[in-house]
Amino acid sequence: SSPELSFQPTSVEEIKEILDLARQRSKRVKVVGAGHSPSDIACTDDFMVQMGKMNKILKVDEEKRQVMVEAGILLSDLNVELSKYGLALPKGGVAAIAKAGVAPYLCGWERHGIVSPRQVVALTLLTASGEILECSESINAEIFQAARLHLGCLGVVLTITFQCVPEFYLLETTFPSTLQEVLDNLDSHLRRSEYFRFLWFPHSENVSVIYQDHTNKPPSSSASWFWDYAVGYYLLEFLLWISTFLPGLVCWINRFFFWLLFKGKVEHVDLSYKIFNYECRFRQHVQDWAIPIEKTKEALLELKTVLENNPKVVAHYPVEVRFARGDDILLSPCFQRDSCYMNIIMYRPYGKDVPRLDYWLAYESIMKKAGGRPHWAKAHTCTRKDFEKMYPGFRKFCTIREELDPTGMFLNVYLEKVFY
Repeated sequence: SSPELSFQPTSVEEIKEILDLARQRSKRVKVVGAGHSPSDIACTDDFMVQMGKMNKILKVDEEKRQVMVEAGILLSDLNVELSKYGLALPKGGVAAIAKAGVAPYLCGWERHGIVSPRQVVALTLLTASGEILECSESINAEIFQAARLHLGCLGVVLTITFQCVPEFYLLETTFPSTLQEVLDNLDSHLRRSEYFRFLWFPHSENVSVIYQDHTNKPPSSSASWFWDYAVGYYLLEFLLWISTFLPGLVCWINRFFFWLLFKGKVEHVDLSYKIFNYECRFRQHVQDWAIPIEKTKEALLELKTVLENNPKVVAHYPVEVRFARGDDILLSPCFQRDSCYMNIIMYRPYGKDVPRLDYWLAYESIMKKAGGRPHWAKAHTCTRKDFEKMYPGFRKFCTIREELDPTGMFLNVYLEKVFY
């Protein structure tokens, strides 16, 4: 991305000045968070607005357990501040994500949806015309339904009010299993843990099951746990780099790291956000789709069959499988249905391309056949024609977008493929 001008505003007045300048010069504006999203959704050749300096907590309502923040605050910083008030977010994600960004991650099954949109109870939106809209379920309700996940195309989010919960501890339990066992007993796993996901190691039957549940147990010492994982992932990246010259090593690398890091049962207790949030241990190309939950077994077994029938196609671990309740957010991949997210990755070494097209296209074909919807911040090849079929509320969202931004000030090349 090579923006003509890049801005780091510190106030609403400065953002208004940027929009005024964009109107005068007929430029487009792209607002970005922490730059985590591994796609071109945040790229622009015109004006880029980085919100990182608008990162304050504006108001804490301890009685309602709600917090109003400026839109550029990082999840990692917000968690620490909430802890001072004895509060926490119900879910977590990648620690570097700015909350006004477009990359919600981890999902919990029993009571929770995608990390960011469902926890938003109000927001303020600066539109292309310079108007500031207050949005909630009772004020500008239709815009609120769209703006909680709007890809940056409705305007500039200035503030967000999150619904929090009392601070809590989580017990994370990780144990080995097999792909067949997990898929055959999926309902049982979903009932057994509040936050259930699993990692499948391609080219094998190996699975690491991860349960995360509320606990009253005291925090456990994490020094050894952190050391094992940190050293393990540095070694992993080194071996993956070697595999770019010898692709046949990938299946053995996947099995080796299952044995090294996940062969036994491990329990770890800490504050919720320290368990939920995680670092991406190595650079990666990513695809991530949400499919109807009842399609999980069928889709994953088909992906496994594709790899078995095409020995030249290699897949780095993990395939991360997680689950989320349905919601009413127009462009949410979980709109009106309980969903399974199936995330695939390929190692992304600096300055070198890794062959992934065959794997990518086979996976995307399986996801489309299963009625999937792509994660907006990840790689995909979908266009408006696809999205009109995937999202019952897509046309409604487009109407709202055209009313709020009739000249397309907040579009870029990625969003043109989505809406035109």
